[in-house]
Amino acid sequence: MKKIPIALCGLLLFATLPAIAQMKIGHVSTEAIMKQLPDAQDAQKQLDALTASWQDELNKMQDDWKKKYDEYDKKKLIMTDQRRSDAEKELRDLDQKMSEFRNQKFGQNGELFAKQNDLMKPVQDRVFKAIQDVAVEEGFDYVFDKSGEILLMYANPKYDLTDKVLEKLKVTPQSTKK
Repeated sequence: MKKIPIALCGLLLFATLPAIAQMKIGHVSTEAIMKQLPDAQDAQKQLDALTASWQDELNKMQDDWKKKYDEYDKKKLIMTDQRRSDAEKELRDLDQKMSEFRNQKFGQNGELFAKQNDLMKPVQDRVFKAIQDVAVEEGFDYVFDKSGEILLMYANPKYDLTDKVLEKLKVTPQSTKK
């Protein structure tokens, strides 16, 4: 491995400063935008109402299970083996039903996820388009989202090196421009 002299590193850095200084970089807070956007607030209210409804249903199921369990627990010593077995099966079935309901509504690919996508995706797409429009109109090269994890929201295509890297790797580039 070759060592690059410090003077050469300084010269390279100094030579790239004008290019960096000419880049225009901005940031947005999509969290703040979404909080102030009426259709995002409406979508969130719909999601909250749906979530509350499903949670109420789940709470009723849990209350029913708890009542049946308490009843079983009080009487299990005087139950016949068959009646105890039936009661335990009923409790397991109710537990399974709650688990399936929870997964169906709140699971990774559940109804809440799908509804969230249906309601919020159009709003997010509109926000993303507005960010891109502002970036282009104002001449920004890069725009980052500072909400949560830093996310690149816009990049000027003239700085996209994907095709050049593919060429360097001796891969014929397909159109990567969007």
